[in-house]
Amino acid sequence: MDKILVMEDDEAIREELTALLNANGFLAVSAPPCDLALLDVNMPGENGFEVCRKLRQSSDVPVIFLTARDSAEDEIIGFGVGADDYIRKPYNSSVLLARVSRLLKRKNSLVMTAKDLTLDIQDMSVRYGDKTAYLTKNETRILACLMRKELCTRDEIIEELWQNSLYIDENTLYVNINRLRDKLKSLGAPELIRTVRGVGYRL
Repeated sequence: MDKILVMEDDEAIREELTALLNANGFLAVSAPPCDLALLDVNMPGENGFEVCRKLRQSSDVPVIFLTARDSAEDEIIGFGVGADDYIRKPYNSSVLLARVSRLLKRKNSLVMTAKDLTLDIQDMSVRYGDKTAYLTKNETRILACLMRKELCTRDEIIEELWQNSLYIDENTLYVNINRLRDKLKSLGAPELIRTVRGVGYRL
């Protein structure tokens, strides 16, 4: 049974989320470890952004922000600190459950699909239409990060590849991104990897 961390400031909403998750085959928990984290932004003490940032230092579990904060700036910050999804309140229960299930399935799968691409992590290959290209380990990790999340920051990708961003020149990341772009282009795929200025990359 997948454990879902629920961190919600409003007690009534927290109880509602706990009941919803427990009734649909998940186990709501109030502390790590967990398989997915559901975070509010507005919380006493540390806000959700800080919690997510700290969680990312030791874990790659999917993170969904569920919040009343609806500005584009807040959403960008959320993805910037490592969130996989950002849902605004009031939420739709069916949509929330679908997004939770999607992220858990994607995390546990060795085959990922997005934007008509199919990535096989085990044999490090990507398919688009009827064409296949083989990737390096770094290219595979970069593409997996981009397919797993809506937006990946440069720091997240560097951490994914090298575990320690202190000793990596960002030019090394650019070289890997450009090689991956060239391989996708060779498959006939459109320009899928987009640069988000000052933040990172997204599919």
